Amino acid sequence: MKIALMDSGNGLLAAAAAMRRLRPDADLVLSSDPDGMPWGPRTPDDVTAHALAVARAAAAHRPDALIVACNTASVHALPALRAALEPGIPVIGTVPAVKPAAAGGGPVAIWATPATTGSPYQRELIERFGRDADVTGVPCPGLADAVQQADEAAIDAAVAAAARHTPRDLRAVVLGCTHYELVAERIRAALQQPGAPALVLYGSAEAVAAQALRRIGAEPAPAAAATGTLSVILSGRPSTLPDTALAYEEGQLLARSRADGAAPTADGAAAPARR
Repeated sequence: MKIALMDSGNGLLAAAAAMRRLRPDADLVLSSDPDGMPWGPRTPDDVTAHALAVARAAAAHRPDALIVACNTASVHALPALRAALEPGIPVIGTVPAVKPAAAGGGPVAIWATPATTGSPYQRELIERFGRDADVTGVPCPGLADAVQQADEAAIDAAVAAAARHTPRDLRAVVLGCTHYELVAERIRAALQQPGAPALVLYGSAEAVAAQALRRIGAEPAPAAAATGTLSVILSGRPSTLPDTALAYEEGQLLARSRADGAAPTADGAAAPARR
């Protein structure tokens, strides 16, 4: 079994680690776009063009499924990605977990990038799934970039700034950017009020990993003895996990994978990987 994941950067680590935990034996292909990030400020057409390039680089490895582990790409490029790759490769998008968060009643906050916070997409999610809950959108300027760079001081500053604009009486927080899941405990620590019930954080990594397995008719097998391989593609180039990825537990988990022994050529055939 081979599962590919794509994102502009390190946001794919959370879903990749979730897949590794569900299926330790799965071969994983991580395709990102450090040369073109961030995608958030780009136009929808530009996001789609970059997402298609990243997806095609992953598709050359002939995965059984592709997870779009990026909220921005899922909003703007998912139809184009599915048109290009399905039915040969099932494409699984990422949607912020507004529905399960709101199902428990409010108040709920959605932490997301400034562009996503003000988007028709997020407003529609709140209208569809959050109408019976008190849902507040909280823009988090700079947080995704800080997480991507593994800049500790910048992460702390961005989390603190967003926390100041977040209501105090929250029951739950939706992490509306895949990068945020890498610093979930820092977000919880910044928002948890003394004496209040434990704050519930809703990410998407576990859900999209499970959905990818369902799409290909596979079952979780967390006790599998074998460890699958890991292939890393950075803006179309075969590579290894960047140092910034290794700053997070998810990246460290993935780094323990076996290196893939072959890389695809232009026609999709296997060729010896460069070391």
